[in-house]
Amino acid sequence: MSESGNELRNIGLVGHGGAGKTSLAEALLFDAGVTNRLGSVDEGNSVLDFEPEEVRRHISISAAFHQYTWKKHRVNIIDTPGDANFFSDTRSCLQAIDGAVVVIEAIDGVKVQTEQTWEFADQFKIPRVVFINKMDRDRADFFETVKNVAETFTQKPILLQLPIGAEESFKGVVDLISQKAYLYEAGGKSKAGEIPAEIQDQVATKREALIENIAEADDALLEKYLDGHPLTDEELMQGLRAGTLSHAFVPVLCGSATRNIGIDLLMDFINDCFPSPLERGPKVGIDPDTGDRMERRPAPDEPFSALVFKTIADPYAGRLSIFKVYSGTVSPEGAFYNATKETKERYGQLFQMAGREQVSIPRAGPGDIVAVAKLKETATGDTLCDESNKIRFKSVDPLPTLVSYAIEPKSKKDEDKVFTSLSRLLEEDPAFRLDRDPQTKEIIISGMGQIHLETMIEKLKRKFGVEVNLKTPKIPYKETIKQPVKGVIYRHKKQSGGRGQFAEVHFDISPLEEGKGFEFEEALTGMNVPRNFVPAVEKGLVEAMQSGVLAGYPVVDIKVRFYDGKSHDVDSSEMAFKIAASMCLKKGLQQAKPTLLEPIMNLTVTVPEDYMGDVIGDLNGRRGRVLGMDAKGKKQIIRAQVPMAEILSYAPNLTSMTGGRGAFTAEFDHYQEVPAQIVQKIIEQTKSEE
Repeated sequence: MSESGNELRNIGLVGHGGAGKTSLAEALLFDAGVTNRLGSVDEGNSVLDFEPEEVRRHISISAAFHQYTWKKHRVNIIDTPGDANFFSDTRSCLQAIDGAVVVIEAIDGVKVQTEQTWEFADQFKIPRVVFINKMDRDRADFFETVKNVAETFTQKPILLQLPIGAEESFKGVVDLISQKAYLYEAGGKSKAGEIPAEIQDQVATKREALIENIAEADDALLEKYLDGHPLTDEELMQGLRAGTLSHAFVPVLCGSATRNIGIDLLMDFINDCFPSPLERGPKVGIDPDTGDRMERRPAPDEPFSALVFKTIADPYAGRLSIFKVYSGTVSPEGAFYNATKETKERYGQLFQMAGREQVSIPRAGPGDIVAVAKLKETATGDTLCDESNKIRFKSVDPLPTLVSYAIEPKSKKDEDKVFTSLSRLLEEDPAFRLDRDPQTKEIIISGMGQIHLETMIEKLKRKFGVEVNLKTPKIPYKETIKQPVKGVIYRHKKQSGGRGQFAEVHFDISPLEEGKGFEFEEALTGMNVPRNFVPAVEKGLVEAMQSGVLAGYPVVDIKVRFYDGKSHDVDSSEMAFKIAASMCLKKGLQQAKPTLLEPIMNLTVTVPEDYMGDVIGDLNGRRGRVLGMDAKGKKQIIRAQVPMAEILSYAPNLTSMTGGRGAFTAEFDHYQEVPAQIVQKIIEQTKSEE
């Protein structure tokens, strides 16, 4: 590990899926001499996309880690997923980086996921650079892409480079600060030369605009510039760095990752303009005991503190916890305190992640990103620290899940393994959720999208040998009544030689307010029913309420008043009264206008203003009730209540309605009566499934 944190850089490659982030990471590693060939995502030999699910789909499913050394700087790369299905992992990893390379392809410009990663980077105040990739492809348009960036984001893009050629003839870039042209041979070797005559005027114009933008971000430089004094290259680099770190602007570079053009200049920029962990300043947390605000400086002599931002369930090493050290130093073989779980954890070796490999290291200090294996209690989001100097950092919550399915094992023998195996997968993916519905008894898995859940099912088969089927979850309807009935009488009498069964119960049954559940009132007078049978009557009612008279759903919000009955000295028993109570309730429910209740969800939909009308119209078509709207920047937040049955497939529909720019969260709010015209359909459907 590097002795000085000033030469350390932690960078994240972020952007929309397919923009070429993993190809860029491969080029960075190749140019730095870490690998001896350019790995290819399309050919399935990438160093960073190595999981079978990634190779098959040609996308990054999980953030991958590597590092390289370039001109005495040590750089940790986190290659993040760009697909919305795996975006929770991306946001979690952004907690660990100090600079973001936003990769945008030169063909289609800024896409939805790029906008979202930009918002994440804003949340964490991360300096960034835009790298316009795929300049060698058909329809590549550098200036149109820059215009697109300027229109989409509030931060001003400033050009550091101009491309030489485009599409098939793209062969290099002009550096506007040094005013040198860099032409690239096959393999990525660059040669500095004269600026081609046909773009000299354009270079002069764009360089003047660059100088002006840099000067505006620094008062001293601006004064010198306005006084008519030329700014030196050193002053321009100094102003460029200051403006990048203060978010005054976003520098724009360009190139081709697969043809290895412009990559070395990007690596120089990362060294020169991105901050070291030391420059990012102290990390703020709280004292776990008092709740008081605390800080940890990024210094090796401070007490140790770190945040676990990712967990990997490795089939060989066991569970790997990946964390960023914020303060202090840590050596192999020891113990630290988990301030989130309030427990002590012992650990062995320290590792650096290098693609699929883990490389053992002798120590780690401020800013280092390292992994340890087999921590018992520690999960993603936990703070590790010295037990004698406790601190707890706030971690981001996983993004809300959008799609849910019920699962059932393909083989009976796997029934017991399903839940435990899925629980293991939960460890490495906090955006994956696992529940068991107490009413329908189904195992429900939830995730960020269809592909997210499909890859989890593939991992379940590959890692644990368990195969399952996905199906639409059952809606947990309930039944209740709309009117009271008095004097419901049921006599249970059975004579079959020997001792018989006899019990008679008299009930008044009435509806209760929503959410009251069940009330039982014992109002017996006289000695018609011995009081020792009362618990059996209540038990019979509770059991009978598990299956209503309409479609077999649980019955809620009723009151039963047990006011009279009859018994027999010999033939009455607890079982007889239990049966009588159950049958009397079913008889009474039939007379009390039974109806169905359905779960209603609070839905919060965030969409660009242009799509608001379509989304509200769609919600009305789903029996939704819009409660209100709020503006948030360029977006609108629509709050509505919608029946659960109407939003099981909402995620793909919202995506197609808004071109992927809509997002939503849903949480249960209350139960509500199902409209009469729909009740019969539900009853018929339920009976057809039995």
